[in-house]
Amino acid sequence: MVSDDADVLVIGAGLAGLRCAGVLAAAGREVRVLELGDDVGGRVRTDAIDGFLCDRGFQVLNSAYPELRRAVDIPALGLKPFGAGVAVRRERSAAIWAHPLREPLRVPAMLIGGGIRPTDVLALSRWGIAALRPGRLTSPERPDTTLAAALDRARVRGEVRRVVDRFLAGVLLEDTGSTSNAFSLLLARMFLRGVPALPAEGMQALPRQLAAPLDDRIALNYPVTRIERSADGWDVWGSDGVTHAPNVVVAAGPVDAATLTGSAQPATHGVVTDWWASDDIPTTPPMLWVDGRADPAGPVLNTAVISKAAPSYAPPGRHLIAASALLDSSGAAPPEAVTRQHAGAIMGIDSRNWKPLIRNVIPHALPAQPPPLRARRPVRLGDGLWWCGDHRDTASIQGALVSGRRTAEQILAT
Repeated sequence: MVSDDADVLVIGAGLAGLRCAGVLAAAGREVRVLELGDDVGGRVRTDAIDGFLCDRGFQVLNSAYPELRRAVDIPALGLKPFGAGVAVRRERSAAIWAHPLREPLRVPAMLIGGGIRPTDVLALSRWGIAALRPGRLTSPERPDTTLAAALDRARVRGEVRRVVDRFLAGVLLEDTGSTSNAFSLLLARMFLRGVPALPAEGMQALPRQLAAPLDDRIALNYPVTRIERSADGWDVWGSDGVTHAPNVVVAAGPVDAATLTGSAQPATHGVVTDWWASDDIPTTPPMLWVDGRADPAGPVLNTAVISKAAPSYAPPGRHLIAASALLDSSGAAPPEAVTRQHAGAIMGIDSRNWKPLIRNVIPHALPAQPPPLRARRPVRLGDGLWWCGDHRDTASIQGALVSGRRTAEQILAT
């Protein structure tokens, strides 16, 4: 049985739970973390398969996230950045749409033959200018709306619209444009300020660093079945009995958190990510690829040769490829052969000999973020009962970390 001497029990060792527990422990509180899985990380996990590192779902880390700098030692992660921009499969060719601030010398080529016209630049500027002023993403005169409506209003059209839609669909995990435009602009701001990257040892290096100071306070393989109010706190029913604490923080995923707390389940989006190994990959930029064609040949939202950006993800002389697609309305994923063929077509690579390594089907990968944006949802459920996670903040690594810290600070203030 987990020790009853804890002041706070945190259920879930994902990013939010670990951040919450870390802040509490640093303040001198007796905290214990109960984790259902066999390792820390929650949705941020990495599997080692035949010498390859396969994250559970395609995930990237943006060092521009403000909370990341507060929570971890970023240099210790050994971040391996992707190329600054996006590679686009066009109707008859491919083009690199470079980050204009980080790769300004590429901008003339983009305007001459890359599919971006001066009118497109103006339209994107009309949409994205608010990202430079995060405190004024909305106003009484211009309330938050959906991403699709905002792009329509800015007259973002044609090939540029298709690329923006498909790139953001891979980030937001929905392809209808129903996400809050204010939230989309916050993400655009992060992409302007930083470049997506991968830790050298996989995305799970992030939660493992958060967990390191808490190592002896974390109980793995510990399922929690229910929480009940007691006279002087809360009883937590687990795999080996009942544990008591004055404060309980539910930091499980959004579905399990709702079940344990009796709260409404947050809406979520699902995704499937396929991982393949290959011995022969032609020269291709270390960038994320999207299909900018009017009639894409398959369901893939984005794909990349991961080992081009992060060589440590593959054994020497071999390559690792990933591609992600949405689940359909029934929660079903497209066949692996279909995503493999489409990923190869997007990058202009023969994919017939790619070896499947693992398929991650994640039904509740990301909380939905519809308008109007509510970046700070309550984390207190009752006297001594709390919950945290990206469903209480913004649907991102940044949001998970902020939510964990916010919950810890409110506990410390009581």
